Amino acid sequence: MIDTDQAALEGLEGDEKIILEAKQRFRRCEEWEADARSRFKNDLKFAEADSDNGYQWPSNILQDRGQRPCLTVNKTRQHNLQIINDMKKNKPSVKVRPTGGGATFESAQIYEGVVRHIEYNSNAQVAYDTASNYQVKGGIGYWRVITDYANEDTFDQEIFIRRIKNTLSVYLDMDISEQDGSDARYGFIFDDIPNEEFIKKYPESAHIASQTALGNTDNWLTKDHIRVAEYYRRTEKKDKLVAIENPENGEITYIRKSLIAPAMRKYIKDGDGVRSRDIITPEIEWFLIAGSEIIDRKPWPGKYIPIVRVIGEETIIDGQMDRKGHTRALKDPQRMYNYNASASVEYGALQSKSPYIAPAEAIEGYETYWNSANTTNLSVLIYNSMRDDGSLIPAPARQVPPQGATIYMEGMTTADAQMMMASGQYEANFGRKSNETSGKAIDAREHQGDDAVFHFTDNQAIGIRFTGKILIDLIPKIYDTPRIIRIMAEDGSESTIQLDPESEEAHQQIAEAEKEKNNVSAIFNPNVGQYDVVADVGPAYATRKQEEFNALVQTIKEAPELMPVIGDLLFKSADFPNADKIAERLHNMIPPQALGEGANPEVAQAQAQVQAMQGALSKALEELAATRLEVKAKAADKDVNEYKAITDRLDVLFNHIVVTPKDKATMLHDVMMEEQKISLKPEPEVQNASSQNEAQETASSLS
Repeated sequence: MIDTDQAALEGLEGDEKIILEAKQRFRRCEEWEADARSRFKNDLKFAEADSDNGYQWPSNILQDRGQRPCLTVNKTRQHNLQIINDMKKNKPSVKVRPTGGGATFESAQIYEGVVRHIEYNSNAQVAYDTASNYQVKGGIGYWRVITDYANEDTFDQEIFIRRIKNTLSVYLDMDISEQDGSDARYGFIFDDIPNEEFIKKYPESAHIASQTALGNTDNWLTKDHIRVAEYYRRTEKKDKLVAIENPENGEITYIRKSLIAPAMRKYIKDGDGVRSRDIITPEIEWFLIAGSEIIDRKPWPGKYIPIVRVIGEETIIDGQMDRKGHTRALKDPQRMYNYNASASVEYGALQSKSPYIAPAEAIEGYETYWNSANTTNLSVLIYNSMRDDGSLIPAPARQVPPQGATIYMEGMTTADAQMMMASGQYEANFGRKSNETSGKAIDAREHQGDDAVFHFTDNQAIGIRFTGKILIDLIPKIYDTPRIIRIMAEDGSESTIQLDPESEEAHQQIAEAEKEKNNVSAIFNPNVGQYDVVADVGPAYATRKQEEFNALVQTIKEAPELMPVIGDLLFKSADFPNADKIAERLHNMIPPQALGEGANPEVAQAQAQVQAMQGALSKALEELAATRLEVKAKAADKDVNEYKAITDRLDVLFNHIVVTPKDKATMLHDVMMEEQKISLKPEPEVQNASSQNEAQETASSLS
């Protein structure tokens, strides 16, 4: 699809062309998302409704009811928070995998540590949580990646992940195909800056302080602010990828032709180990637009538009796009609940109270007591029981108290059940008692509710993965000067590495002496190697650590004899003071075999047996050699029998004592070597042919 009016752009150059392109793209995004944004606002209001704002009641019905009860019992909020808070507990994390080009497992672990360093410095969890809040309640949320100087005293730049507090301030390329928006060609982020701050920061643009960027005049703009637009756009640069083969070792080097010195390009021709193909290199530009002017600009170092989106559900039906979160399906049952709750209260309020019914002559003279009967706790209420003619006066009696309308209570119960059916979240998900009695059944019901809303967690993980791709692309370009940085492991422990873009290897371990001297554990070059990114969804490390502790406690309760072997792991996973010291002491008491540092008892026994066999073999070989010479010299029958006895001993060693094939091969090798030594010695003439044949048969059987 062509996203701009090419005829209007023809003949324009420079900023004028960029501004017109931005306006045309923004208008198309605005039209494409108009209905989805309107519904987003309504869903967000509905999710945030309370008794004061009345957002769950349509305005016309609220107005028609006047003074009648309009209650808001917001059960939708709890359904949403169940998902949002579960996503906070099971935080996706970026996992880096080496894929080639010199990348190693160790360098990938350091890359992960650098990513955690960026997330920690950025307080990225707030950005993720803000986006997830909008994702669940309204259908979409965003965060962004930016670069800035590390502090006021350096030229080193850092990467930061920042939250976008107003989802409606973002517009992304309407023609994207990828769910995470990684293929976007442009994007907008609008911001409202106070007038005085804008004039202070951009004094040369003070004349446009009353205008709005790109004509965006949505109703959230106030008169004390000026709206600016950040405009990212991707352009494409044609290039060639050149592959050069090293004739000595066959290694292939890949390089873009634009990076080759011009004087050398004439020698780069296809053939003789050189190949090339056309490629397109993306380049990202950033502009800050106020009114119809570009007031700031710079190239973006990465290859992606650094805006990350997380969606709930997105559909296109009959050419119309719609997004929805968890709130949309709960609207009607929530309205049913509110209406029945309000009608029930109204029904009870309209009924009379329960006063006493009494003949006038029954309370005559005692009006003071009866007038305060409903406000004073009197021990006795006196009344006149007889008339002057002696007839009885009926005693005063209360009316039947008002009864609630069961239809409204049933309506509330039905609405509650329909909310659970619409959401897929049942009693067990909210900790309520349900029909399930066993732990396994309750756990299964909880997982059933989790499965019904797992697409929110999965879509958040897709956004986290894209964030990892952005960071892996940016890190070599931003961390392009030698520096020392602190990185963070998954368990929160920190270490210091030296980042060296000139190092020949992706990861170099530093000797212990150097570690102590420079307080640096490794040297890391992010420019070496290729890496891929995945997002691992699961409980946070602290949660997994607590689960590990509970599992170890249960294991030791059932098998106390394991305490000397795994006790150090138990205290290592504990969080109380000095637990690490206890773990260290227990670790020092563990048998070496349990740690894999000493020989296994069975292995040690087998090794001793093999050594004994080898000793016996060596002695047998010596006796065999001496006997063979003696047999050849004397050729006596009794000596032949002695020779046979020795070979029988060898047969026992090989065939009746269990040894590994490797040990057997070693013994056979020793035999052959000894045979070779013996064959080199001068032999006397053998007079007994039968002895010679028997010796040959024995050697043959050994082989």
